Amino acid sequence: MSVKMGVLALLVGGPGYGYQLRGEFEHRTGGTWPLNIGQVYTTLDRLERDGLVARGDADDDGHVVYTATDAGREEVARWFSEPVPAKRGRDELAIKFALAVTVPGVDVPRLVQVQRASAMRALQDLTRLKRTADPSGDLAWSLVLESMVFQAEAEVRWLDHVESSVARYMPPEVHDAAGRDGAMPTVAHEVVR
Repeated sequence: MSVKMGVLALLVGGPGYGYQLRGEFEHRTGGTWPLNIGQVYTTLDRLERDGLVARGDADDDGHVVYTATDAGREEVARWFSEPVPAKRGRDELAIKFALAVTVPGVDVPRLVQVQRASAMRALQDLTRLKRTADPSGDLAWSLVLESMVFQAEAEVRWLDHVESSVARYMPPEVHDAAGRDGAMPTVAHEVVR
């Protein structure tokens, strides 16, 4: 999540100061992505530097109030009109399993079960939260919650795929043999470009 764009989008909705923006961001995302107040103020400084927000006078309580500029409103409109790029970063879980199937002595089926149990607990917790959510009263939080449910479901499906792939392509006796003699199994694959 781009903190920059989140803060800027909130300011398009109306003027605000740092603590207020942090609270509003956390409220709208259900506290899923807590923000450090220092990060909010650093972001506001950068937005001001880039001409996307303007610093106003302090309010009656001494809070410096920021407003979105025309350029800031255009930036938010552009952000809302474009798709979010697919995640192409490192996926720790995928890396863990890629290494697990190549390192001798790793009980990959056990690793799958441990990870699946964790994912299922998370999914159950999210499902309980979903039952208490009221989209008509807090659509923003409901959408964030649904996203987390779908991600947890996708993880469980992917773990099912890992489990079947390990059973199909890596028989236990091959993995056990590699663990006994200490030899590192070789993995050949073609990089798709």
